[in-house]
Amino acid sequence: MMLYLSLFLSVIIGYGVAYALKTKETSRFNLLLSFSGAFLLSVTVFEYLPELYQSSHDSLGIFIMAGILLQLVLDFFSKGAEHGHIHIDSDQRSFPFALFISLSIHALLEGIPVATSDHVLYGVLIHKIPIAAILGIFLIKTGYKPWITLLFLSGFALMTPLGSYLSQHLPELLEYLPYFNALVVGIFLHVSTTILFESNKNHSFNLMKLLTVILAMAIAYLI
Repeated sequence: MMLYLSLFLSVIIGYGVAYALKTKETSRFNLLLSFSGAFLLSVTVFEYLPELYQSSHDSLGIFIMAGILLQLVLDFFSKGAEHGHIHIDSDQRSFPFALFISLSIHALLEGIPVATSDHVLYGVLIHKIPIAAILGIFLIKTGYKPWITLLFLSGFALMTPLGSYLSQHLPELLEYLPYFNALVVGIFLHVSTTILFESNKNHSFNLMKLLTVILAMAIAYLI
């Protein structure tokens, strides 16, 4: 139960941060984004990927590449929300179905490995808080009606716990779990590396960002 609750609350906390700061500038979250991207990438490389390849299943590399391609498709519809860059018309007032569906698919899939790996759980939680904060800024800035914001955030917050639940209780999913895990590895690799390259103006590294990335990698290695 605590697993599902922590995943749900990470989105609520992220939105709460955005609401409390009353800011319309997502750049304030750049260092936090860099930390989350580096941490997620490190957890994937240090823990998730080696565990995946300990299985005797074939074609895992194909599914990892499929995960990267899938995230590229999701990015097309979400305009980059999964890695903290939302480029959507701020005059839009109808429910953003494309954004919601693409984010929900991403969140559902990233919930698959967290039930069996504490390291991946930490990576997902650290990833979701700044993303939820930036999403909250977008929702506040766009001026959606409260019911739209509530419906959007509630649905999005439930997706990762749902993915985790299905990974433990759905027999059809359990049978092909290594392949789904490989798909998620591809998604993590795409999202985390994109965050690292895009979280600074002109895609450049400054000293503070470099130190933040090194710190995140060191923490991920030590835990």
